[in-house]
Amino acid sequence: MKPLLEVADLSIHFTTSDGEVTAADRIAFQIDAGETVGLVGESGSGKSQTVLAVMGLLAKNGRVRGRARFGKHDLIGLSTTEMNAIRGVDIAMIFQDPMTALNPYLKISRQMTEVLIEHKGMDTLSARQKSIELLDLVGIPDARNRIDLYPHEFSGGMRQRVMIAIALLCEPKLLIADEPTTALDVTVQAQILELLRQLKHEHEMAILLITHDLGVIAGLADRLLVMYGGRIVEEGPVDPVFATPAHPYTKGLLQSSPRLDETRVEALATIPGQPPNLQALPRGCAFAPRCKQRFERCEDVPALHAIGKGRSKACHFEGLP
Repeated sequence: MKPLLEVADLSIHFTTSDGEVTAADRIAFQIDAGETVGLVGESGSGKSQTVLAVMGLLAKNGRVRGRARFGKHDLIGLSTTEMNAIRGVDIAMIFQDPMTALNPYLKISRQMTEVLIEHKGMDTLSARQKSIELLDLVGIPDARNRIDLYPHEFSGGMRQRVMIAIALLCEPKLLIADEPTTALDVTVQAQILELLRQLKHEHEMAILLITHDLGVIAGLADRLLVMYGGRIVEEGPVDPVFATPAHPYTKGLLQSSPRLDETRVEALATIPGQPPNLQALPRGCAFAPRCKQRFERCEDVPALHAIGKGRSKACHFEGLP
């Protein structure tokens, strides 16, 4: 069976006053129907720009090449009209900051019903009833009355739920969630993750989950993609990757995160150095300046290659770090 989304050889470049920035370099991955794939990495690693390129939402100074096959469409290069027929219908996205993603001048009712009227051809009353049902589904109390409030009248967690409801209005095949739990307290985070888990099973929806929180990945994702310096450096099922990370960067991320299943007396480990400047990436492996396993061959860019059991890594070092 063909994957729902297949990205191949995707590269993203931005032209700035200081020169060209490569935000993503030859990215390749796929997502199957009903699968949750986590995309992790430090801030600036290229996670959000990768999905914005797939969605056709790059800034004007950005350009992209490569392929992003979704059904019969290659999303890269589609016109705005063609993309609008897919965005919000077959592919929906939850953005990082619901306060800026929601229009502060429009009531929630207007922002939701317009989607259904435009994409599903519903009349206003039917669109309003459907919107109330979605707000109920995501746990908005007293949705029938709250639908006519403005975004600022909701808490951060409630705004995030509204964003999820809007994303689900047209029952998409793929939901892209970019840092869906950022800036939420722990209790609300757990509620949002449980909601996404329920929706995945009830609607057989695929999810691409972008986050820097490995705990979120452990609780929701089936498979993991690790990005560093604009490249994917490791890929595989979540449990094996967490148990035996194959790339030194993945191991560093895991060692720097507290775990409830172990007793720790020493301080958490840290990755030395700083993330690379995407405008001036180091020669060869971008992680080499911070890597304890680096050797001469690291002056060449490592290709992402299979290491068995559905896993891949982009590292010249043989064996586990």
